[in-house]
Amino acid sequence: MKYLWLAIFFIALIWSGINPKDTFTWFLEVIPALIGFVIIVISYKTFPLTPLLYILILIHMIILMIGGHYTYAEVPFFDWIKDVFHQSRNNYDKLGHFMQGFEPAILAREILIRKHIVTASRAWLDYIIISIVLGFSAFYELVEWWVALATGDDAEAFLGTQGYVWDTQSDMMFALIGGITALLTLSRLHDKQLKRYFNVSLSQKQ
Repeated sequence: MKYLWLAIFFIALIWSGINPKDTFTWFLEVIPALIGFVIIVISYKTFPLTPLLYILILIHMIILMIGGHYTYAEVPFFDWIKDVFHQSRNNYDKLGHFMQGFEPAILAREILIRKHIVTASRAWLDYIIISIVLGFSAFYELVEWWVALATGDDAEAFLGTQGYVWDTQSDMMFALIGGITALLTLSRLHDKQLKRYFNVSLSQKQ
């Protein structure tokens, strides 16, 4: 699985870097994936993750790379969706922000459980995870703002607002929906993998 993961990552990365729509936007969108890759490599032996989480991280990275290659406002498939459903904008960025909540929710869940930060209450665990997801989403919106202030018009494709006045708030809403969806659909599978690979569970005391 490790070598397949690496192969898919590098194929997607190389593809995304070949004649991107806007080189500066490509760099801004892909750099989080590259930072994530470095962290995964460094922590692979000391803190390996569940297979589920590795898959989610890879999917998230590919979404970033696709957005970097085309820019989020011009991904062809979502242009087709816009035309078919008579939408006012290309909504690929909303998929990206949904995943911005979906994958980090499971990442936060894994760290909180394996580090015994939350050991008994599933309700408290879910509350803390959703808070982390929203905090991460808000921080990313601040980063977009800072980049826009620093680079001016060059950051327009990176922001991807497409003239939508509530873009920041809707981005955070989609991250929230993503986080909740991940917890509702993947918690049981995640618990099984935590037990199988690391012999740890939510009810285990520190």
